[in-house]
Amino acid sequence: MEMKKWLRSTALVSLMVVPMLVTGCGLFSKSASEAIDPPQTEVIEGQDEQTSSWFNDVEGATQYTVYLQDKNGYLAPISLPMALAEDEVVGSKLLEVMVDQGMYSTALPVDFRALVPQGTEVLSYELNAETGIATVNFSEPFVDYNAADERAIVEAITWTLTSLEGVEGVTIQVAGETLGEMPIAQYPLATVLDRSIGINIELAEGVNYSQASPVTIYFSAETMNEEQYFVPVTRMINREDSQAVAAIEQLIVGPKNTKTLTSVILPDVEVTSIEEYDGVVHIDLQDEAYEPGLFVPSQMLQAVILSVAENTGVASVQVRVNGDINIFDENNNSYSEPVSIPMNVNALKM
Repeated sequence: MEMKKWLRSTALVSLMVVPMLVTGCGLFSKSASEAIDPPQTEVIEGQDEQTSSWFNDVEGATQYTVYLQDKNGYLAPISLPMALAEDEVVGSKLLEVMVDQGMYSTALPVDFRALVPQGTEVLSYELNAETGIATVNFSEPFVDYNAADERAIVEAITWTLTSLEGVEGVTIQVAGETLGEMPIAQYPLATVLDRSIGINIELAEGVNYSQASPVTIYFSAETMNEEQYFVPVTRMINREDSQAVAAIEQLIVGPKNTKTLTSVILPDVEVTSIEEYDGVVHIDLQDEAYEPGLFVPSQMLQAVILSVAENTGVASVQVRVNGDINIFDENNNSYSEPVSIPMNVNALKM
């Protein structure tokens, strides 16, 4: 989906708007001043584990995130509805959903596939509440996969589990033995894996890996059904004084792979400043085409907020454009107050 240009006069506002996000997919359907609460587990009494309410239209189901591979080979966060049975653990259940050709594979969105090797079972899942480390014990089929998928498997597991509240890192075991490396292509595994491993890694032009620093930014992609979704990309760049500023500058540069990823922000936008205080990251953007009262594209705002949050660890972001704090997107959502980072994105059709 091609990003529309900034609206250049109030007379054009009603005629030229960025395409609206698919129903149920918007990150900011609530008021911008209203924090989005972290997910709470729903328990359905008497529900059998084999018939848990995954992918069913159950009232009160909570959205949780799994990282799946799209048709272009990129990992993307996909939000799925779930109401847990009394004896189910969310971390373990998410991993079961991520098993290739597993019992939930036919209910995943089109164009996406699960990466945990076929036939894998989750033997155990334990979360240390003090350290935030989740230890996952897989069955032996976990070691049977294509070498090309190796790093993506590690990224998918790590980013899925660290999307859960209270999970800071992941340790992977097979049949009770902690893996020091992946078994096929020998990708090294730290004792504890966290989001510092990156996702969908790419190297910026002219950058030496040994001297590089990562920033994770969000671009846009489309399913075959023309549903928009966000794709995180960790780009290795030259070290900068401010990772947050560098991240937004790379967001403005746009994707390297323009055949499958779409820029969400025009190249003439500039970052004026990014400051953090009172638990909020304040970002100021400059664009000559923007005037007070014009709508700001929602995809741009959402990608900026997700990218800032990913590179600062701060859960609330305030956006200004040309110093104007009273901004709205084309869906008339207000961003005049700090926006809490959503726990889940990309609620695509099944």
